[in-house]
Amino acid sequence: MTTALLVIDAQQSFAHRPSFEPAEVPAYLAAQNRLIEGFQAAGLPIVRVFHVQPDGTGGDPFSLASGLVRPLEGLRPFDAATTVHKTRHSALVGSGLDVWLTQHGVRQLVISGIRTEQCCETTARHASDLGWDVIYVPEATLTFTMIQPDGTPLTPAQLRARTATVLAGRFARVLDVEATLQAVAEQDAALA
Repeated sequence: MTTALLVIDAQQSFAHRPSFEPAEVPAYLAAQNRLIEGFQAAGLPIVRVFHVQPDGTGGDPFSLASGLVRPLEGLRPFDAATTVHKTRHSALVGSGLDVWLTQHGVRQLVISGIRTEQCCETTARHASDLGWDVIYVPEATLTFTMIQPDGTPLTPAQLRARTATVLAGRFARVLDVEATLQAVAEQDAALA
């Protein structure tokens, strides 16, 4: 096992936040589900990452008590090789994921999920700094409009482009879904 797909925070919690933009979801799900399908077909591990917040009342949609820390509606079902809970932006902080990846010989990570510029980007940078080869798939990430300090908006498309720009060639290879699946298949064939 050399490559794993990380599906980061693709959870129903986001649908209960005011910033959620349903119009962005279908394109994201199409790309995310295609990645999942490709990894399933290749027999490669898929890691499910959920963001959780400590709140026993269930008032926070990211608390386990809310019942919303579950796969985003429309996400293709998959048997996760492992599922981790994180409380930080990087999926590699305090979740035990780094240990699991090392123990299972994973040397390359494919990053996907929610949010593009937050947990996905942070995990990609962190993974690169720790020595993993990283493929970042912008179309298989989801984010929502943000307001810049000067009051002008940054659209999801602008955020995906910005994230791809800052990661490319420094922290990750930035590829679309089909190029990712081809690159993973070629690498795993070379190592076989």
